[in-house]
Amino acid sequence: QVQLVESGGGLVQAGGSLRLSCAASRSIYNLPMGWYRQAPGKGRDLVATIRSVGNIYYADSVKGRFTISRDNAKNTLYLEMNSLKPEDTAMYYCWQGGSQNYWGQGTQVTVSS
Repeated sequence: QVQLVESGGGLVQAGGSLRLSCAASRSIYNLPMGWYRQAPGKGRDLVATIRSVGNIYYADSVKGRFTISRDNAKNTLYLEMNSLKPEDTAMYYCWQGGSQNYWGQGTQVTVSS
């Protein structure tokens, strides 16, 4: 069993920045990781995934504003979010793939206009 713990969410004004972190209880080396988000009343949407430095995917809605990265030595995944918009408001979830899917409990991001 893997535990994923997100942190770094909060309330920010439009145009601001936040950095989310996801700490894993076990090694994340060579495992696909990513961030999803879920706004109130909507489904969970993919934000970004990273398998290796050269294998990164971003949803069109966040391209050029968000940056996903990982530190395998620290078993930690990051999401740098810049130029935040009110429509980025959601609960953000960390995901780890592989033989099984694991999810964190989520961290709330609220962007005020």
